[in-house]
Amino acid sequence: MRARRPGPPAERGGPGGVLQFKIVLEEVSPPVWRRILLPAGCTFWDLHVAIQDAMGWSDYHLHEYTVRHPVKGVGRIGIPSPDGDDFGEPPLPGWKEKVTGWLAPKRNTASYEYDFGDGWVHKVTLEKVLPRERGARYPRCIGGARACPPEDCGGPPGYMDICRGKSEYQEAYSDFDPAAFDPRKVRFSDPARRLRLAQSDEEE
Repeated sequence: MRARRPGPPAERGGPGGVLQFKIVLEEVSPPVWRRILLPAGCTFWDLHVAIQDAMGWSDYHLHEYTVRHPVKGVGRIGIPSPDGDDFGEPPLPGWKEKVTGWLAPKRNTASYEYDFGDGWVHKVTLEKVLPRERGARYPRCIGGARACPPEDCGGPPGYMDICRGKSEYQEAYSDFDPAAFDPRKVRFSDPARRLRLAQSDEEE
């Protein structure tokens, strides 16, 4: 099932600069990583959708960011439960938090966890702010290496077993090529539409 409990549509970036991010999946080797560009006004929800699309995840599970800010302290950003059944303080809604309110080049990084069962943790680095290219469309993937792990394969240990040919479910992954990735084939979803779809799922 697709992750639920969305809020209002994300704010869209304006005509200003562009943020360059590097996304690295932790606890796997060789590294699985992506480099993506987003409008400077993007929210953490916009970034979430871009990470999902660039990595190749299916957005079937919940996610959450953890960010250490020198003034704000540690922030948890994600999808708060509408029923108030979060453990401890609920995370801040990602569609309301702009990335530049928490991250800056050469200052700090964010941890982005997807699928709390498998525990896919990504290191998110805002590398630089670039001028917006005339006529260019964003988000855009400009680099990366290796295929996204299969969903629900058991997290990093299960993925590494697949890469070594030692998984007990190896036959199910016979078509999986861990070395395959082409940034030119990445297609990005509309974050606002993703929210509307999730909202309609919630109402059913």
